[in-house]
Amino acid sequence: MAIKIYKPYTPSSRNKSSLDFSQLSKVKPEKSLTVANHRAKGRNNKGRITIRHRGGGHKRLYRLIDFKRNKLEVIGTVVSIEYDPNRNANIALIKYSDGEKRYILHPEKLQIGDEISAGINSEIKVGNALPLEKIPLGTDVHNVELFPKKGGQLIRSAGTSARILAKENNFVVLRLSSKEIRLFKKECFATVGKVSNSDVYNVVLGKAGRKRWLGVRPTVRGSVMNPVDHPHGGGEGRCPIGHARPLTPWGKPALGMKTRKRKNKSDMFIIRRSRK
Repeated sequence: MAIKIYKPYTPSSRNKSSLDFSQLSKVKPEKSLTVANHRAKGRNNKGRITIRHRGGGHKRLYRLIDFKRNKLEVIGTVVSIEYDPNRNANIALIKYSDGEKRYILHPEKLQIGDEISAGINSEIKVGNALPLEKIPLGTDVHNVELFPKKGGQLIRSAGTSARILAKENNFVVLRLSSKEIRLFKKECFATVGKVSNSDVYNVVLGKAGRKRWLGVRPTVRGSVMNPVDHPHGGGEGRCPIGHARPLTPWGKPALGMKTRKRKNKSDMFIIRRSRK
């Protein structure tokens, strides 16, 4: 998808850019596949903020996405390619031969009118979902299951893909988009291809208001707060934070501190950790 760059007619349009949606279908979302989406705005059931900088934003209808791809051995046709406000990837509406409709993540090079399927006997082509043991080495996949029949949990954001490196006994080795190399059970399903809309990372919002439309509230620096609110707060004018290293609002180290459990059950499946 192309990037549209604006001329600096106003201060907010200087350096501003947005996606060109000309390649998407000009249709309303499928009514049977949309539900009301109550967003918690970063608060728990007591109303206390547990995740900062969330709230507001434009109203959204949630699109029900088929991450499980459990419509086995049934041919489906791509009816439309649509925008989804709940994720940075586009989605494709699939109409199956029995009349049922479902949304899936839209992979690159999947066009309107193409036919896709899911199952052990499916062809190795973009949009088809198969068990990892049936997909050849070197193939790029997305929407990868961590546990069989649970539905895809990894490689779902725009422009991402994982590559199949090897097959060992009951496991398949994948290199994820974070460069982590990990073992997956050979029965886990994955979809062939790379998630579309990789240009979304090149968009420049241009003004603070566009961030608010997305439901993101401002981030205030700790150094401009009072000591009661943040470890960096207080002092006369602009002064150092007064600590050997930056800290979070709760006094924990902010940079370079590893938060992963030392004895995590999934460590046995990770061959090499991600590289930053």
